[in-house]
Amino acid sequence: MNETNHSWVTEFVLLGLSNSQELQPFLFLVFSLLYLAILLGNFLIILTVTSDSRLHTPMYFLLANLSFIDICVASFATPKMIADFLVEHKTISFDACLAQIFFVHLFTGSEMVLLVSMAYDRYVAICKPLHYMTIMSRRVCIILVLIFWLVGFIYTTSQLAFTVNLPFCGPNQVDSFFCDLPLVTKLACIDTYVVSLLIVADSGFFSMSSFLLLVVSYTVILITVRNRSSASMAKARSTLTAHITVVTLFFGPCIFIYVWPFSSYSVDKVLAVFYTIFTPILNPVIYTLRNKEVKAAMAKLKSRYLKPGQVSTVIRNVLFWETK
Repeated sequence: MNETNHSWVTEFVLLGLSNSQELQPFLFLVFSLLYLAILLGNFLIILTVTSDSRLHTPMYFLLANLSFIDICVASFATPKMIADFLVEHKTISFDACLAQIFFVHLFTGSEMVLLVSMAYDRYVAICKPLHYMTIMSRRVCIILVLIFWLVGFIYTTSQLAFTVNLPFCGPNQVDSFFCDLPLVTKLACIDTYVVSLLIVADSGFFSMSSFLLLVVSYTVILITVRNRSSASMAKARSTLTAHITVVTLFFGPCIFIYVWPFSSYSVDKVLAVFYTIFTPILNPVIYTLRNKEVKAAMAKLKSRYLKPGQVSTVIRNVLFWETK
């Protein structure tokens, strides 16, 4: 393409969630509170797991990693989205746009493999309880962490390879609050039909493969414990409910977006908000509400750092120094 006749795109314009200027302050407040809740909730899970020796088990080690990835998933685009609510012209540089594409697929791809690892952990714990600590050793847990980050890196590299060499010389408006790969690809000044199909095929295969592995794993677990005592079955169902709920919340939007890639952009925006905001905020709630050990550890943590009268003392000291 002749560079003298075309100006190459150096930045993209993000249209955001809403064009209404009246809604921007309200959205700024709502998403600021949601993002703060994501950070506090997931950091609380990580702090609880690391500070309580009773939770130093493979299951909670993987849960702490899930909380860390949830923070990453929420942080690759949410801070900029919140800042953009305060400005009228929402732009992002070409390099920053590619960075968003890289990190969203790195974190979501890693989380998919992590959820599979958590399913494997539950399979070993329920179906092979006598060999659990031998199979899920510290070395195996570290290997699992390295694997899901490596797979996430390979996945995001394969996705980014479709975009990095595309020529962008015309339209630069992305109808979303972040650089979503299918939307950015459509802005290239060449026919991207084949590239779009490859992106959908790559993401769809990876998502569906991970989802099917999870379905098979949890089906095998339930079939295995069905032949055991009713008490074992009840305990297994209680343990698996949280895992299956998280899997459904995470994979539902991802599969919908890539299985129906030509749906309206407004639907895509809602689903994007769901898996970047609401899934990371719901995961800590799901795991803590149904887990007595985590709730007990949090109560112990609260009694250690927030002793009776300590909070009020801190508040009085702050007010005293402000009035001086």
